[in-house]
Amino acid sequence: MGLLEELFGGDRHGHSRGRANKASGMAADAPTPSSGAIPPLSSAAASVVRRCARIAGVPVDQLLRRFDGEEQASRPLAYARSVVEYCSYIALRVETRRQDHLGDREFHSLTYDMMLAWEAPDEDTDAMFQKTAFSILHDDEDDDGGGSIFYSSPTQMAIQVDGRRTVGPEAFAKITPACPAIAHPITVRNLFDALTNSTGGRLHFLIYHKYLKKLDQVLSLAKSISGGHRAPDLELSDGEIILDIYGTTTTKPVLQHIGTSTWPGRLTLTNHALYFEAIGVDFSYGEAAVYDLARDLKQSVKRESTGPWGAHLFDKAVMYKSNSTEPVFFEFPQFKGHTRRDYWFSIIKEVLHAHKFIRKYRLASFQKSEALSVATLGILRYRTLKEGFHVLPAHFKTTLAFNLAEKLPKGDKILEAMYSQLKQHCPRFGGSQNPGQSNSDELTLVDPFPLSAYTMVTMGLLTLKKEDNPEERDFAARDVQIGGTSSMQMALERSVGYSGRVEAARATLDQVKLEDIDTNVAVLKVLFFLEK
Repeated sequence: MGLLEELFGGDRHGHSRGRANKASGMAADAPTPSSGAIPPLSSAAASVVRRCARIAGVPVDQLLRRFDGEEQASRPLAYARSVVEYCSYIALRVETRRQDHLGDREFHSLTYDMMLAWEAPDEDTDAMFQKTAFSILHDDEDDDGGGSIFYSSPTQMAIQVDGRRTVGPEAFAKITPACPAIAHPITVRNLFDALTNSTGGRLHFLIYHKYLKKLDQVLSLAKSISGGHRAPDLELSDGEIILDIYGTTTTKPVLQHIGTSTWPGRLTLTNHALYFEAIGVDFSYGEAAVYDLARDLKQSVKRESTGPWGAHLFDKAVMYKSNSTEPVFFEFPQFKGHTRRDYWFSIIKEVLHAHKFIRKYRLASFQKSEALSVATLGILRYRTLKEGFHVLPAHFKTTLAFNLAEKLPKGDKILEAMYSQLKQHCPRFGGSQNPGQSNSDELTLVDPFPLSAYTMVTMGLLTLKKEDNPEERDFAARDVQIGGTSSMQMALERSVGYSGRVEAARATLDQVKLEDIDTNVAVLKVLFFLEK
């Protein structure tokens, strides 16, 4: 199947053929919502709301009655956006309970249309975006420097033929975190930047569709490996999930260096530990050496150069050390560059930082599972970007939540806000939940975002203890407001603001002449203040 045929196969505009029968939790004889206008919504936004009502299995007027938007009533655009946001979250709460939602093209179209509707929810804004999209399309057609469409890349050609309006960062950040597999609130902006780095900061449906398809493949593979298929013969603990493996073929092994000794082998990362299995003379794998990432062993990892007999020749290794083992170097041979090493360095650090967060706040039971699920889904998304788009965002642009919080100035405030979110779940998962509180059957939406651990359970990647059984609980993050900003988002915005000042100060420091002592001291003072 060609790229254009794949792009336009089925229902191009994402209208839900038979969705009423597919969506879980929806009655077969659900009332048919009205097809009339919904003031002040645009026709496109009203269409999305009607689809949301069908998925929720209720009439449109009943869905809208549940929405309390009195505060935004005097601001038509804010009110319309909040209506779209509310209805989208209600529908996504149902949709994300389906194990196959990431692989469903109709789900891709639905969520994309939700973003378009949120961005332009009323007629005036919708007309403005339509006009802008029309102008951009014709500017591109009249651009003599662009060359013939027949010589453009298949992706660019498909985007031009598609003709859909594109999505901006605000809409992407509002809708996608409601599906924890797709995005996390801490890194959603960086994910958007990674997906749109070659499309002018606007997200095309083709790119979004490609991302979800690849993410579905990566999650399915992780489930297959953790379920015992194609998995190394390792003794994993309860709740331990294999995140990635390298060196599965004897022709492309990882090289482990300890002192002057080198062994080829296979490296496996889980959400708890690193496992290295050396290849024997008969090309079989020996007993795994285990490097525990969960315990407080004063562990550290960093990028390193390595080579034969300890020579520092090739910048392609990760060095791991703790107070229970001497430094170990894992070399990832690569003919050109060191992206393979950089990827493994980042995902190992993410697991370490997640466990550091767990120890700092003494998380246990469901809270610990949630923190590890955030790290796990983040790593699988990071892997999706690497394999599907050949992108590895780093530093302040990373898509790994714990790595980003550790890197950003004032990032500890982000983690504090995340912990506050988790604390609010204690009554629910400790057996003292108020039965009348946040009943999803009644379509209340005190807190719309489902938890990462719930998504992991739905997709078969995680099994929780009986007391944390997801089938008997209401899963939602309380620290989110319709039309508002959560404390975690506010902490992130402040931290990102500081990061811009830090980068500017560092750039100034690089440009200052070495003999200009006074200027250097002044810049260092700024850096010290910002990074405290």
